[in-house]
Amino acid sequence: MRAIWWLAWLLVSLTSGDYTPRASFPEPGFWFEAIPFNLGNPTFSSKAVSTTGLNPRYNAGGNFFNLHFFDPSKEASLFSTPVMNHLRTLVGFGPRPIASPANQAAADYICETFSAIGLDVEEQPYTCTAWEHTATLLEQNGVPLPAVANAFSLPCDVRAPIISASSIPELEMLYLAESEFSKGKMLLLYGDLTRTPIAAKSWFLKDEHDIRIVELIEALRPAALLTPPTDTDYYGQATEDWELNLAAATVSSKVALHLLRQPEKPVHLCINSRRLPARARNIVARTPNLSRNRLVLCAHFDTKINTPGATDNAAAVACLLTLAENLVSTNRSLGLEFIAFNGEEYLPLGDDEYLRRSVSYFKDILTCINMDGIGPALATSSITAMTCAAEFEVQIRLIASHFPGVVWVAPWPESNHSTFAMRGIPAIALGSTGMRCLAHSTDDTLDKVSPARLEEVIALETEIVNSLKEIRGTS
Repeated sequence: MRAIWWLAWLLVSLTSGDYTPRASFPEPGFWFEAIPFNLGNPTFSSKAVSTTGLNPRYNAGGNFFNLHFFDPSKEASLFSTPVMNHLRTLVGFGPRPIASPANQAAADYICETFSAIGLDVEEQPYTCTAWEHTATLLEQNGVPLPAVANAFSLPCDVRAPIISASSIPELEMLYLAESEFSKGKMLLLYGDLTRTPIAAKSWFLKDEHDIRIVELIEALRPAALLTPPTDTDYYGQATEDWELNLAAATVSSKVALHLLRQPEKPVHLCINSRRLPARARNIVARTPNLSRNRLVLCAHFDTKINTPGATDNAAAVACLLTLAENLVSTNRSLGLEFIAFNGEEYLPLGDDEYLRRSVSYFKDILTCINMDGIGPALATSSITAMTCAAEFEVQIRLIASHFPGVVWVAPWPESNHSTFAMRGIPAIALGSTGMRCLAHSTDDTLDKVSPARLEEVIALETEIVNSLKEIRGTS
């Protein structure tokens, strides 16, 4: 325990810029002298630390805050907590891609949980494209080669030799060679063309590089598309687009190299899949008699096609449900809106539907707090802010400093908080750093989640929500 007292002293000293050793360190139950806490915020100008109990406490201008130390040794006692019970249920549905049966089951569970605690629940349905897949077969000369159909691939049963390209100029050369060379052949893309997933045709952030790749693929009209995994630090297929009318599959780097070196030998690809019109839905829950001014807490509950999505993003939804249960009965002047978004992993159709329905009050939203990718046991919890006034960010950084296991990171746009931040609403994003490789992978399973990390996020978000009775995120 004495190490904890030293850690508390070190944290306060480093934050204040005062590294002068004290003559002696106080024993549990005593107080530090007040040490300047220089965050450029006169409201929180000094601190002292209470060493009584498990967590030392800050004294900031008469306000006391717990220091929340992450303690992995407590993991075993946390596996039956409400947040873990929610997490087990959500992961138990399996992969939850948009409009799938598992996705609908998760939506039902979220809706029932919100309703059971007395929130006003709105379901926000919208049309989308669902995808079903039963089998993929790739072979050459009767030898099976591992392959996985890309999300939303068309079905196919084709046999053809390989043509390949690693750059846009090489693709353009294939196109200029006229159709006799490329017609009916299997197109293998690699290199610069697969360093990142190719943006969907309707993705509003697509760049000229992706636009040109899609134009050339559609002009070539190959029998099918094959690629190795994208060159990212998480699982990635080159195409995941229901508007791209093409059969496509991902192969390992080893298989891609094999095919590249034997292009003249025909390859047989069979994909049993289908696209079908469907409906998905967001689940939005609000505290009763909610005014136009509100605080939004959100997380998405859909996954990629191949993953149980424990940390991306069942853990965040489990925290969202737990926060709703904890906060709904608290008497506060600030109204709360809890959003379980659907469709984040492919196109942000759920965000679009929410925007359509929230026109009358969207500009009055005080702040959005989004959770995505939280809870990996071998990661560190992270926090950042976007579109925030300087004073508001200082306050959020101060609150986050009560949690030594949480680090401040640069703003990142890849989740639902961008829907708010890009439209002028202050947004806070909670995530993690150090285990990005779990995202979108088959390894993103329940055993990779730290219950203590989830409790850490819940405690942090609760402090932020409580603080927003005095501070506002508007710039």
